[in-house]
Amino acid sequence: MFEQMSEKAVVGTLIFLGWEILAIGTIVNIVMKARSATSAWGWSMAVLALPFLAVPLYWILGRYQFRGYLERLREARDNHEEAYREHITAMTPHYALLEGDEARYGGVLEKLTERRFTRGNEVCLLIDGGMTFDAIFEAIEAAKSYVLVQFFIVHDDDLGNRFRDLLERKSREGVGVYFVYDEIGSHKISKRYLRSLREAGVEVYPFHSTQGPSNRFQINFRNHRKIVIVDGRVGFVGGHNVGDEYLGKSKRFGYWRDTHVRLEGPCVQSLQMVFLGDYYWATRQVPELERRLPKPASGDGCGGGHAVVLTLPTGPVGPIEGGTIFFLNAITRARTRLWIATPYFVTDESVRSALQMAALRGVDVRIMIPGKPDKWVPWLATFSFLGEMEAAGVRIFRYEKGFLHQKVLVVDDYFSGVGTANLDNRSMRLNFEVTAVVLCEDFAKQVESMLEVDFAHCREVGAADYTSRPWWFRLGVRVARLFSPIL
Repeated sequence: MFEQMSEKAVVGTLIFLGWEILAIGTIVNIVMKARSATSAWGWSMAVLALPFLAVPLYWILGRYQFRGYLERLREARDNHEEAYREHITAMTPHYALLEGDEARYGGVLEKLTERRFTRGNEVCLLIDGGMTFDAIFEAIEAAKSYVLVQFFIVHDDDLGNRFRDLLERKSREGVGVYFVYDEIGSHKISKRYLRSLREAGVEVYPFHSTQGPSNRFQINFRNHRKIVIVDGRVGFVGGHNVGDEYLGKSKRFGYWRDTHVRLEGPCVQSLQMVFLGDYYWATRQVPELERRLPKPASGDGCGGGHAVVLTLPTGPVGPIEGGTIFFLNAITRARTRLWIATPYFVTDESVRSALQMAALRGVDVRIMIPGKPDKWVPWLATFSFLGEMEAAGVRIFRYEKGFLHQKVLVVDDYFSGVGTANLDNRSMRLNFEVTAVVLCEDFAKQVESMLEVDFAHCREVGAADYTSRPWWFRLGVRVARLFSPIL
């Protein structure tokens, strides 16, 4: 057969046959490793119908397991066994023995993460960028030993330059400064910016999400965490990245609504372990940090020093979808109230069903989402869920004062969470996230008061916001929904 064909035809046929073999191998991989039958069918049909497009897309976007991370954590513990044992010994007196409602809200989360809630913490709510970065800059200014920094996005703008200058100055003063950034989220950061930090002695590294042969093309995984730790005593976590838009200076978005928390007490040491795990993945090194025993917070500020806190990391690194379990635990534990603020509401059926069930059993379920989009596809996909949510009594509110970016929830009058995780499939399955989970009635009241102010700037929406739109808009919404597993 090949003797009667031209050279180009032979080459084309061989390429086609090779690609078909690759497509068959891809389908085998999909069937063996997909998390759900729906996902397996979707990708398999795409590969069969459009192999030249779907095969590379699957190997870039289709995997849900980030390989090698847990092995590197175990390697770090083995190589630094003495330091790790000292950490556990120092933390043990501060672990909380959860009882009653504490156990009901937090017991699952301790088993999920193999981490413990701690007592004696102070948690201060930081509303919007001005308050957040004033507090972060003040803490870094006071640093005596070290500063640990991790952000998803760092911009080379006014705020980014102020942040860089402060880190460089502290480094020149002899303070150890360790900085990890996500190379995809911070793809616009300039070489000049990074070179300036390194010349000042700052240890700055990308997270290296594509590190390792099995992760080489997996640009779909992101380290979405935002962490600052000063001297192991004060920590920060929340929705803000480093950029002028987070101070409301964006011409496109205007006012930027976001939330962070300042942590003080034993929980900061747990947050530090999250950072050190990511730092080890990026560098295969563990910084020589001063070994300080955590002490209970003074109680002079927000939270009164009595908050029970778990710094909860989630990510695509184990057999259990930690992000999904975190949200399902919050939803199913709610008795009277479940308020969630999130910039993206693109979930799977399990989470949507849990939200509906909560509303049907009488829980006040409210979800606050942006009125204006920063990303069109997830914003459009949200419209497709409005009807089914409204039918069950789940209330959806669009924030209209500016752009909503906070990741906050409050359950009943006791359980709160502030962190980096959105109510979407990406945060539940693909991103590395971290949330400060707080069991404290006083702090829950602060979160409630903050969200009540936000709801006053919202417009409640429902099925009519979708059905009243033109057919071409509704078509775009349904097409956007098809991409929900990777949004």
